[in-house]
Amino acid sequence: MAYVAGNLTLLSSGNGFNNYRYDTTDATGDVDAAGYWNNSDDTLNLAVGDMITVVVWGTAVRTGSISDLAIHIVNEVTAAGVVDTTNDLLGATVSDSD
Repeated sequence: MAYVAGNLTLLSSGNGFNNYRYDTTDATGDVDAAGYWNNSDDTLNLAVGDMITVVVWGTAVRTGSISDLAIHIVNEVTAAGVVDTTNDLLGATVSDSD
């Protein structure tokens, strides 16, 4: 699917970075794909270091159940406005090292 402008909300700003929430039915891998976010095409102002909490809904946004959650961090914004993100935070393995 594609980015839906009405589903992205700026939650807070601080120290030059922004924290957003995005609700979607798209899989987190789709949201993380190159070109999903685009500052030029989508009239966004995402910058390197911005965080986007992505809430994936199983059926329709804000109804039914949540099927996934990921935190995406903006890694790069190209001259053409294409935004590159990674969603590695919640997928990280936690180990117990004594």
